Amino acid sequence: MTFFEELQWRGLVKDIAGDDLEDKLNNEKLTFYWGTDPTADSLHLGHYSSLVTAKRLAKAGHHPILLVGGATGLIGDPRPTAEREIISKEAVEHNLKCLSKQVKEIVGGDVEIVNNNDWMKEFSFTDFLRDVGKYINVNYMLDKDIIRRRLETGITFAEFSYTLIQGYDYLWLHQHKGCSLQAAGSDQWGNITTGIDLIRKLTGDVAYGFTMPLVLDKYGNKFGKSEGNALWLDEEKTSSYELYQYLINVDDEMVIPYLKIFTFLSVDEINELEKKNKNHPELREAHKALAREIITDLHGEKSYLEAVKISESLFSGDIKNFKKKDVEVAFKGLTPFTIHEDMNIVDLLVYGKVCSSKREAREFIGNSSITLNGTKITDNDFVVTKEECIESKYIVIRRGKKKYFIGIYE
Repeated sequence: MTFFEELQWRGLVKDIAGDDLEDKLNNEKLTFYWGTDPTADSLHLGHYSSLVTAKRLAKAGHHPILLVGGATGLIGDPRPTAEREIISKEAVEHNLKCLSKQVKEIVGGDVEIVNNNDWMKEFSFTDFLRDVGKYINVNYMLDKDIIRRRLETGITFAEFSYTLIQGYDYLWLHQHKGCSLQAAGSDQWGNITTGIDLIRKLTGDVAYGFTMPLVLDKYGNKFGKSEGNALWLDEEKTSSYELYQYLINVDDEMVIPYLKIFTFLSVDEINELEKKNKNHPELREAHKALAREIITDLHGEKSYLEAVKISESLFSGDIKNFKKKDVEVAFKGLTPFTIHEDMNIVDLLVYGKVCSSKREAREFIGNSSITLNGTKITDNDFVVTKEECIESKYIVIRRGKKKYFIGIYE
């Protein structure tokens, strides 16, 4: 299997610009670029397929340039339905620094980070229209899918011009960095071809591009969306445990495609996991491999092992060895209740709305259905003190097998 054939096998190639791109990817060392706009201070899991593909190209010997759009981020790439909210220049600058550091850490190696504002700031408006806008026909731009879809609802001139700026980015990188390939998600196809057209018209050179399919779940939702919220690549925004829970629970029919797209496991390794997933789905070995590979790549092995420990402890109910940080990570989504003094367990269960009444609290205790910080409570007269808390702060109450409540002793 050639390198390009493996890209296809992994489901990473949708559109191609350049008849001999396959041969060049297999036999030459190309300089390529992938870009993102600094609309937030972290990328999310939806960006990860592009980053992994950039890393894959780099491992194959191609030189990566990752562009963070300090200029394009001020405008915003047109969305299919509505205009993006304009963010301040200060926010763009902050986000740019965060993303530059993040993508360099993830891709590693000799990745080169560039900011398109470094060359766009030299342009006056009239110079840009003369030197760039003159070479792209309006009818050509109107035929771009994303622009055509916005014509009925309306599109601003700023958004309409976005493809010219990104097209010029490719031209600038071609002329100054020897870049001859742009790789991006399928929604960037129109911008890629604009850049290729500019390079052809202004230099006479042939440039290339390919897009990756949008990664979706089996219901057509974007990969990495959890209850409408993005799963961030920054561990401070989305913990390894949260990522682990998302990945270990992806749909069975999607786990093998995700292993192909997001991991560096070999063809043989993935084929073996596919067999195991088919014959013994209850073992979830493919899911565990997906979580291990992604989290280790993003946050390191230590964070992955901590995520596994928290998950297994919660599953078994044994949280006796939890630290304060483990509680904060594992129960991030729960709203805690606060106590200020020692309390009888029955009163605490009612106060913390674990039970609706003292009678119900006694029933749960009598049925051995209440655990406090991993210890089963069977005595109605048990008193909860600060010494019972995890690091003198947290009370983790489990009712039944899966219902958790968090108290904070202050």
